Amino acid sequence: MKATISDECVSCGLCVDICPDVFEMGTEYAQVKMADIPEKFEAEVRQAADECPVSAIAVEE
Repeated sequence: MKATISDECVSCGLCVDICPDVFEMGTEYAQVKMADIPEKFEAEVRQAADECPVSAIAVEE
């Protein structure tokens, strides 16, 4: 699985709260820390994408 964050991000930090192992706050908006997301974090990444208030997180299998 891979995840990306678009420039629609409003830096609310929800994704970091949900899955700090994968997401971190950058200088302008949240960032994904790893190119390939381990299976053990997939559910949390999907949750972060679903709950993102501006739908800035895209997930691809």
